[in-house]
Amino acid sequence: MIRDQIKQLINIPEAQITRVENGRFGDYSTNIALKSAKVQGGNPLEAAEEIKGKILSAGSDLIEKVEVAGPGFINIFISPKFLRYQVKEIMILGEKYGFVDSGKGKKIQIEFISANPTGPLTLGNGRGGFLGDVLANVLARANWKVEREYYVNDSGEQVRKLGKTLTGEEIFYKGDYIEDLRKRIETKDFQQAGEKAAGIVLSEMIKPTIHGQMKIDFDNWFSEKSLYESGEVEQAIDLLNKKGFVCEKENAWWFKSSELGDEKDRVLIKADGQKTYLASDIAYLKNKFDRGFDRLVMIWGADHHGYINRIKAAAKALGYDENKIDFIIVQLARLIEDGKEVKMSKRAGVYVTLDELIEEVGADVARFFFLTRSPETHLNFDLKLAKEQSEKNPVYYIQYAFARISSILKKAVLAPMGTEVDLSVLNHSSELALIKYLIRLPEMVEDSARDLQVQRLTQYSLDLVRSFHKFYEDCRVISEDEKLSQARLELVQATKTVLKNTLDILGIGAPEKM
Repeated sequence: MIRDQIKQLINIPEAQITRVENGRFGDYSTNIALKSAKVQGGNPLEAAEEIKGKILSAGSDLIEKVEVAGPGFINIFISPKFLRYQVKEIMILGEKYGFVDSGKGKKIQIEFISANPTGPLTLGNGRGGFLGDVLANVLARANWKVEREYYVNDSGEQVRKLGKTLTGEEIFYKGDYIEDLRKRIETKDFQQAGEKAAGIVLSEMIKPTIHGQMKIDFDNWFSEKSLYESGEVEQAIDLLNKKGFVCEKENAWWFKSSELGDEKDRVLIKADGQKTYLASDIAYLKNKFDRGFDRLVMIWGADHHGYINRIKAAAKALGYDENKIDFIIVQLARLIEDGKEVKMSKRAGVYVTLDELIEEVGADVARFFFLTRSPETHLNFDLKLAKEQSEKNPVYYIQYAFARISSILKKAVLAPMGTEVDLSVLNHSSELALIKYLIRLPEMVEDSARDLQVQRLTQYSLDLVRSFHKFYEDCRVISEDEKLSQARLELVQATKTVLKNTLDILGIGAPEKM
């Protein structure tokens, strides 16, 4: 990647290379001279000039010029020659363009959605679900061995509540699906009713939505119940006890998590003998590490924020590195139309099901809209915009651009395979600006794999399409100049490749025509 090449030219390991959005100040910049001067007590401008000389003396085709600005920033401009060569690289790598090696083949597990099997998936499940799937795609492109996992809460209080609802003891869940389940489940034992209903909900409601509507394939569906049946919950508690992190008080057994960074101790076994969710969560954490994952990602809803310190405490108590666990908390999403919240559910009565939303706007639009904001921020899903079939809708805008690119290439007379196209004629500012956007994809993958923020990819796809449209407006692709036409067609093909690869990562369709 370009940042790595610049770093090698500077030859200072701690140098941070950042991309510059305003082209007047170069393409990349570093403040390493300021940092070095602060540590060593020298003049930052003199240090910057020295680094500038080092970069230029290397004689790299990568660099067009280097400028020192302000108190000691070093601004670096990429050469047109290098940019043109990147078009060839994209053409050579094809669908492999955008792969990086930051994961080094290590194992990573992403656990996401994991909704209780007590009802249909809702709006909030969609946001976390699409996020987990795209993050898995990103990490796979960064050479991590990725496993997608759904944790099935098929044991415990929620299943009992579902059973009590069905047997009429107490009402915890509402909706037409509850009436359907009552007709199918005859037992009056609430535990048996809950377990049977949870199995039906998982197999007939949740899985079809995930596979059929969301287009997500999990590698593993992990049963909470299996942790009890295998004895792993008891084993985890025993291990914590041997390590001195379990105590008895108030007729219950407690995990002394306050000694490990949690705000207070937590109950593992209640006074009535029932084990808490935390007991199985700790067993599940141990199970994950025992499977040999180098890194764990847990994507949870907003109501689970308080669980983070408990799981970190459990990791420390069990002897695992808490820094190998990443937590992503997904904030709430609201469906908005004309400034008002929409309640469009017919079957559930109290919430919007994910099936209903996807049926209304389509899977591609739902996926893209959920991915436009950082998961830590609240999201208003604009239903009116989502249904718009115009360039106001970002998904329509991007897919229309891909179809236009495909149409251009279909109608064009391309150079025969193996013909060397002369790209030196690509000199227009809009041509070079487009190439600069094309070559950002590997950086986007690497950055998103590092900080787990995939929303930058939706913005990147929009920026890339805008840059293509600017090129298309400013530069006639097919003209009387055959040499220039072939060079521009190659640039169009490279654009199609990069846009297709980006849409593949996002899990969004790339239609050849619309």
